[in-house]
Amino acid sequence: MMKQLVVCGGGSSAHTLIPLLRDSGFEVSIYTSRPGQWVETVKLEWHDPAGRILGNYSGRLKKASSNPAELFPEADYVVFCMPVHKYRVALHEIAPYLSKEKTIFLGTVYGQGGWNWMVDEIKGKFGLQNIVTFAFGLIPWICRIIEYGRKGITYGCKEVNEAAVQPGNFFNQVDEEFFEPICYKWFGKGKVAQSEDFLSFTLSVDNQIIHTSRCLGLYKVHGKSWEKKEDVPWFYRDYDDVSAKLLGELDDDYTKVRTAIKRAHPDKEFRYMMDYLELERFSYRSENTDIRTSFVESQTLTSIGTPVVMNGEGKWEVDRNHRFFLDDIYYGNMIAKWMAEQLGILTPTIDEILHWAQDVRGERFIDEDNHLLLDSPDLAAPFKCGVPTVYGFNSVEDCID
Repeated sequence: MMKQLVVCGGGSSAHTLIPLLRDSGFEVSIYTSRPGQWVETVKLEWHDPAGRILGNYSGRLKKASSNPAELFPEADYVVFCMPVHKYRVALHEIAPYLSKEKTIFLGTVYGQGGWNWMVDEIKGKFGLQNIVTFAFGLIPWICRIIEYGRKGITYGCKEVNEAAVQPGNFFNQVDEEFFEPICYKWFGKGKVAQSEDFLSFTLSVDNQIIHTSRCLGLYKVHGKSWEKKEDVPWFYRDYDDVSAKLLGELDDDYTKVRTAIKRAHPDKEFRYMMDYLELERFSYRSENTDIRTSFVESQTLTSIGTPVVMNGEGKWEVDRNHRFFLDDIYYGNMIAKWMAEQLGILTPTIDEILHWAQDVRGERFIDEDNHLLLDSPDLAAPFKCGVPTVYGFNSVEDCID
């Protein structure tokens, strides 16, 4: 009997996941705010860096709906493919409709921001004790949307990846039923190693340090705006030494937090708490020893532009409402900053980014003494940020899974 899998969200990863689930053991549906724009057969093109098509895939959708009552009562697997800052809102939308009579596998393609805390939150609120939580440490593929609801593009998957599953004894089942069919089956790589913890993903030095340091680096070199859109540098292709230096310093701030946690818990492996270059070499099997080189010579990142919008003066500036802010500041740098405060660790680069970001956003979330303003209306709004206090945690110890 086919199992029912519901994809939550219509991001680029959804356009990749659905076609790759072809010939799997799942009937696939999607929960989306734009159900009318999804076609029954979703297509995917696999490109090499030069744009040559290496493969074509297609997957069938059983149903597309914005009504959770139509999708979730029968769901066996639920997989999130949306920006991190939207996770908690969606979890609370779907939780009342999840079955309490069978095991539900609830996961995300990207585990930044405290995914297990979010799932535990709805487990307690809605009495869902039959959930198996899982998350990838890194988004499995480099992917984009060609035509929303119809076709995506991927440049292939990571060489290797890691994932956490809780309870851990379900890892082999999730690996066989879900992890293997969406990477290794098609690309001959992308095997998934088991992580014993989710905290390594929450403190991962991937998007949350790459995006925020690059955006600040662009500001330092180019100022607030550009006269013409064609003047805007490419996000990775034009990566410079200023951004590389900032990323290295931000990486150092995270390393201090992770090191303190490791020392406090010598009984735990935390083997996927890596610095940036360690993680890059692990996931891509590269030999890079230089931050800037890892971006400008990447075969998969060079076509990614800088997210900009036109301001009231007709100039182009970094989009303050992009996920680079909403995910990577509120569900990224702020979590690391809160932990650093609890541990008595100074984080000068995180502080600099937060001060810059609050100016860009026109908000207040860090004071002149570099303390988070947890009672600020800009942080206290429901689901606005992922600082551990929103889950009732009072110390870093409460965050250890």
